[in-house]
Amino acid sequence: MYLGIDLGTSEVKALVIDECGQTIATHSVPLVIERPYPNWAEQHPQDWWTATNNLISVLREKCVQHWSAIKSIGISGQMHGAVLLDQGDNIIRPAILWNDTRSYAECKELEAAAPSLHEIAGNLAMPGLTAPKLMWVRKHEPDNFSRVKTVLLPKDYLRLKMTGRKISDMSDAAGTLWLDVAKRDWSDDLLDKCDLTRSHMPELIEGCDISASLSKEVAQNWGLNSSVVVAGGGGDNAVSAIGIGAVEPGDAFISLGTSGVLFVVNDQYRPAPQSAVHTFCHVLPHRWHQMSVMLSAASCLQWFCRIVGVTETELLSEIENISDEDRAHAPLFLPYLSGERTPHNDPMATGTFYHLTHSTHRALLGYAVLEGVSFGIADGLHALQNSGTHIKSCSLVGGGARSPYWAQLLADILTLPIVTHKGGETGGALGAARLACLATGTSVADVCHKPEVDHTYQPGKKRHTMLQHRYSRFKALYQHDVTLRASR
Repeated sequence: MYLGIDLGTSEVKALVIDECGQTIATHSVPLVIERPYPNWAEQHPQDWWTATNNLISVLREKCVQHWSAIKSIGISGQMHGAVLLDQGDNIIRPAILWNDTRSYAECKELEAAAPSLHEIAGNLAMPGLTAPKLMWVRKHEPDNFSRVKTVLLPKDYLRLKMTGRKISDMSDAAGTLWLDVAKRDWSDDLLDKCDLTRSHMPELIEGCDISASLSKEVAQNWGLNSSVVVAGGGGDNAVSAIGIGAVEPGDAFISLGTSGVLFVVNDQYRPAPQSAVHTFCHVLPHRWHQMSVMLSAASCLQWFCRIVGVTETELLSEIENISDEDRAHAPLFLPYLSGERTPHNDPMATGTFYHLTHSTHRALLGYAVLEGVSFGIADGLHALQNSGTHIKSCSLVGGGARSPYWAQLLADILTLPIVTHKGGETGGALGAARLACLATGTSVADVCHKPEVDHTYQPGKKRHTMLQHRYSRFKALYQHDVTLRASR
């Protein structure tokens, strides 16, 4: 048996698979984001560990007959978060998350201080990434910065609690702006720009390799053998790629979770920072990947449902009954509730409903939300295409993959076949469990097959024409918003 743990933004999820890759049990525990000030997003690392232990207790009961057969553990996690530890490995302050945009000014400072940043790190300096967060702490919390002995990424804090070892993998480390992504090693030059050295960083390994064994205390508390090993693991999207079988060049998927990601596998380092495309290491050796990233995706739908007091299931049912004529005249929605990355790199962008009338009802607004997020994915697709990357079809994973309506809408907008898979909603946890299996010596070919196809959504030409007209207006609305903000 193999256990996968996925530390997300809104929940910690775990999954157990057997040696044939069949899912035995799953469970999740919710997490809360704290937003004490505008543009801030934080979580307490101890809450991750508490949630993980609660999760293990329930999962252990669910598969009690198989629990002792667990041989290894894989871990996946939200990327870019800054976990700051002191000399005694005590948490200095709450973790600053990937969707925190307070360090906008520090991004400009880093770009100016490190002319080689784009070449080495393969990415623009963005507030969501880790390095600008440390520069913000250095400037605004100097006492805290002076105490920093170690900087860990979220899932690597879980590893520290599980094994006592400070280790990260290439895919997650690539999102810090401190990694030489081509060489798959820390960059002394980029660390120096943040007044840090290699001594502040964890050891690096590949995501499919063994990182350490469970500590005796944790193994005892979890009812596992202390010989259980922990795989290197990876950032959530790269691990989801393992779960969906995206391991060969050209394999692609869309993840509609808290954020929205379009992910493509490459067999070489292909940076494209000019279009705000991310270029990171994959969790497999000799593999890289490109990503377009929007900061708010399925979270936009959750936000709207919370505002109007309706469940997602109820709202989606209402949306499905809207006529084509009403869709053509629905409001437009800019999905930038947390700013935006690809292609705008605009942390100050905000959400907008446009073209409201007395006849606007909540189903039309809900449709606008789905469409606006899909248009944001289209922006990312065009950025990837402009960098020379071409995609023939996309798998769809994440919470949004549960909606056939949304899947068809994406196919119509992107003019790409969209493929959903059975069990695709557990992509991150499944990928982590598969990495656990790889770490014990099983081959990629035997482990990383694509899950069974549930449905393929083909693009419709008639609806695409209407959607392209609305997409043009969507892009113009964002530019108008930029102009308005500049005039304030």
